[in-house]
Amino acid sequence: MDHQSIITQVSKEEATAPLQEKGAQSPPAAAKKPRGRSILQSLFCCLCHDDAEPFSVNNNAPLLVEENGTVPKAAVKHLLPEIKPQDASKLCVVIDLDETLVHSSFKPVNNADFIIPVEIDGIMHQVYVLKRPHVDEFLQRMGELFECVLFTASLAKYADPVADLLDKWGAFRARLFRESCVFHRGNYVKDLSRLGRDLRRIIIVDNSPASYIFHPDNAVPVASWFDNMADTELLDLLPFFERLSKVDDVYTVLKKQRTNS
Repeated sequence: MDHQSIITQVSKEEATAPLQEKGAQSPPAAAKKPRGRSILQSLFCCLCHDDAEPFSVNNNAPLLVEENGTVPKAAVKHLLPEIKPQDASKLCVVIDLDETLVHSSFKPVNNADFIIPVEIDGIMHQVYVLKRPHVDEFLQRMGELFECVLFTASLAKYADPVADLLDKWGAFRARLFRESCVFHRGNYVKDLSRLGRDLRRIIIVDNSPASYIFHPDNAVPVASWFDNMADTELLDLLPFFERLSKVDDVYTVLKKQRTNS
């Protein structure tokens, strides 16, 4: 297996740049990076560049879209199972993993919260994972308020064990990985229309605008996180989500939020 196929991660320069406006796509960082990508850059994936090829996991490659940005009708099927009775009245919140809830690296970190063994080309590698401050409180409360779905463009072989350790409360009702993304113009995009939920009742929480380029009006953007242990963004967002959990149409609130920003 080509190491370049294992992980593609948004560059730190791009991810830490201020968002120009909520829902706007950040400038691509491809020009700043060498073409040769490390193992790390193909395992965790927030953004894929134009010279990249979709990665296939057991022949389940990300869905390709047509030139006009639409998904072929024959390929469309719901990504989520039927909603559970206990979640029937709740909004669906799609939550990203890397640089939103955690930051991971192959470089040893003394204060790593998790160390995940990942097999690549028959060799075991250790992935060091840092939890974003207040992620425990955030996930616990979000799981009470919403039907939460983990949706990451990383590979399941890395992201699934991270989620096992991270989600102590069973907040995530479902987990979606790279093969559930749409590969569109060099990016792995999370197409919310394929979830099988009413778009008026879906929110996506993600640090990468490229991930929700199809549905920017559903997004609650968060700043990318790497290692700032004084970060309070997840904690600060909870009062907003408390209010949002009570609405019937997320567009009314999110549109007003963007207008006031």
